[in-house]
Amino acid sequence: MANRADDWLRQARRDLEQAKDCQAAGRHEWACFAAQQAAEKAVRALHLHLGQEAWGHMVARLLRELPEQVPVPVDLVEKGRVLDNFYIPARYPNGHPIGPPYEHYGPIQSQQAIEYAGQIIEFVCTQMA
Repeated sequence: MANRADDWLRQARRDLEQAKDCQAAGRHEWACFAAQQAAEKAVRALHLHLGQEAWGHMVARLLRELPEQVPVPVDLVEKGRVLDNFYIPARYPNGHPIGPPYEHYGPIQSQQAIEYAGQIIEFVCTQMA
């Protein structure tokens, strides 16, 4: 079976572009979710590149489950934890006690999500080089 790591990484980059487009359009909840997806797919790409399968959707966990020979900075795992908060609540009206997701996310959150996802993608690219 072919290694699809490059396909996952290319899609991660495209998802990050989608996050930027959503942010520019004021759809900050979708920018946050797309950034989370970008980071998740990038880390999955690295797992595949290393010949292992990755399960789940939590970026921080996927980073922690990389082999010991991959030096994952602690702050990158923490940034993954921030992104993990956008996986469900940014999409579903019942993700917050009241109000639809778009009322809970703004430019500060989407900028941070895009920045963190970009740093995770850059880390993955460095490791896959």
